[in-house]
Amino acid sequence: MNPARYQELIARYDSLRVAVVGDFCLDRYLEIDPARQERSIETSLPVHNVVRVRPQAGAGGTIVNNLSALGIGSIYPLGFAGTDGEGFELCAALEHQRGVRLDHFVRTAERRTFTYCKPLIVSAGPPPRELNRLDFKNWTPTPAAVERLLIDRLRALVPRVDAVIVLDQVDVPETGVVTAGLLAAVGELAREYPDKLILADSRRSLRGFPPVIFKMNAAELGALAGAKGRLDLGAIKDAAAGLAAKNQRLVFITLSENGMLGAAPDGSVKHQPALPVRGEIDIVGAGDAVTANLVAVLAAGGTLEEALEVANAAASVVIHKLGTTGTANPGEIRALLFQNTAAG
Repeated sequence: MNPARYQELIARYDSLRVAVVGDFCLDRYLEIDPARQERSIETSLPVHNVVRVRPQAGAGGTIVNNLSALGIGSIYPLGFAGTDGEGFELCAALEHQRGVRLDHFVRTAERRTFTYCKPLIVSAGPPPRELNRLDFKNWTPTPAAVERLLIDRLRALVPRVDAVIVLDQVDVPETGVVTAGLLAAVGELAREYPDKLILADSRRSLRGFPPVIFKMNAAELGALAGAKGRLDLGAIKDAAAGLAAKNQRLVFITLSENGMLGAAPDGSVKHQPALPVRGEIDIVGAGDAVTANLVAVLAAGGTLEEALEVANAAASVVIHKLGTTGTANPGEIRALLFQNTAAG
């Protein structure tokens, strides 16, 4: 890809409409100043004094943040939050992002807001150091009424958008947004709108997902393919190509330090090596940046190879942002894509 082609693609972002369907969480960063440490009079335990609180949207919200940073015109989160304080913070964080429309987002007293509370030791000099996280999750099945509301809103939203991202982020099946019922609705809509760009990702497995664009890592691919042991690059290419042919949809596989690859239904496979590391890294959020950029490029009319190239650069931008779940904007991506050219 040359700079002119990249500019052509990103010039289309402002007209795109993308739905992000799935689990949204609040990432609440608690910045602790170690110079202000005390000891509790009551318990004699150390007291960590928080000097700054940074709430931001995580999980599906990280994808939304990346889409917003790219300049996508309209972004529609479809998920749920509780009516608790964390839900208020999550919705405020989403609303703060450019292009976000919360018309289809659900607030319900029947769920608590999925929250990652992340204490960070922050001092001059060293990078932030994360302490043990405090998580708030739902451990019971999503109520049928909430599931029905989500499905109704999904059916209303899909015809209005250019692309749909489905993200399953919970550890326990049926406790989040992407239930069996919602997946069935995704499958119906994929058949009703066969040309609609729909990409799915799941932290547990894409087994049982309808045939849409799949994005996963190598270990998840191996488990889905029933492989025993770790797959080498050749086996990953073969498994991805087989899955793409079976689903008649693109398949994307992230390979950590080895970059990523994409497979098309016609059997073609493209491998994009990772960019060199430029210092300390934090991989949190890299996969969601990849998801956002794959969808943005494809929805803008880009090719499989172009999507891989841009998403790979976005991941490299994000992993070098420490102490936060970062995003990558078009300027940062451009700088990496064309760093060795006069136009860069």
